[in-house]
Amino acid sequence: AALTGAAADAASPGRVVVRHGQNLYVADETGGLHHCLFRQNLGELVCGDRVVWQPTGSGGVVTARLDRTSTLSRPDYAGRDKAIAANITQVVVVVAARPEPSEYLVDQYLVAAEQIGVAALIALNKIDLVEGAEREALLSRFARYPAIGYPLVTVSAKRAQGLAPLTERLRDHTSILVGQSGVGKSSLVNALLPDREAQTGRLSETTGHGRHTTSAATLYRLPGGGELIDSPGVRSFRLGRLDRAALEQGFRELRDYVGRCQFRDCSHAHEPGCAIRDAVEAGKIHPGRLANFLHMAEGLAPRY
Repeated sequence: AALTGAAADAASPGRVVVRHGQNLYVADETGGLHHCLFRQNLGELVCGDRVVWQPTGSGGVVTARLDRTSTLSRPDYAGRDKAIAANITQVVVVVAARPEPSEYLVDQYLVAAEQIGVAALIALNKIDLVEGAEREALLSRFARYPAIGYPLVTVSAKRAQGLAPLTERLRDHTSILVGQSGVGKSSLVNALLPDREAQTGRLSETTGHGRHTTSAATLYRLPGGGELIDSPGVRSFRLGRLDRAALEQGFRELRDYVGRCQFRDCSHAHEPGCAIRDAVEAGKIHPGRLANFLHMAEGLAPRY
């Protein structure tokens, strides 16, 4: 039923911290947590959503969802995109010397970040495990990314001040960490959130269901400023469906050359007069990035 009188006057902005089924846990503007139900006509509500909520005798009810600035999705069992987190502003792609890094996977994450319109950076983790020539080779291998505007930071969860370069980049953002298994995402999350137990404890008190499980996407406040959304589903997200034109836009250094090729339907693989291949020859586009673009382009929907 619609709320009236004093309850309606008490409508407040909030942020969905976590969702369990039909239950939402909403943070108010002071950080206080409230157990809320929500009206079915609001559509899918997920971690990170900005909402309007009103108090009730036993918690609250969410009455509106505000527009999202970004939506992170992954395919469900039927292949449909399912939102898992909202209003992210930055994707942190975590790589390490071991397991062997995959620039192809990095580029997939970067294209996905471009698709949803958020910033991205590369975090080279476990930097304490490599030194000398191996360290230099690793830094050189990823130098292609700062050259096109993706910052590269080196981090170590084991060293004093080893997180400082990353903490600085997280301060003004709502970020997620992604990357292949074994690169140390969980250790990084734990190091970035020394009060994580306290935050999940507050969630447990609000839910009244004992210990809060972290299988659902959960939004945490970072002690140094900013927010971190953590979820196994978020960590493993992959590129969704897109056509060739969208893929071209996902490689930001290709954008200046798209449409300048001799042939309108140029694949950038072998045709004469290809502006993108000319740019590679001139050292303006890294050949590895073009190779990964071509690999991703195989089997995509045609552009025209």
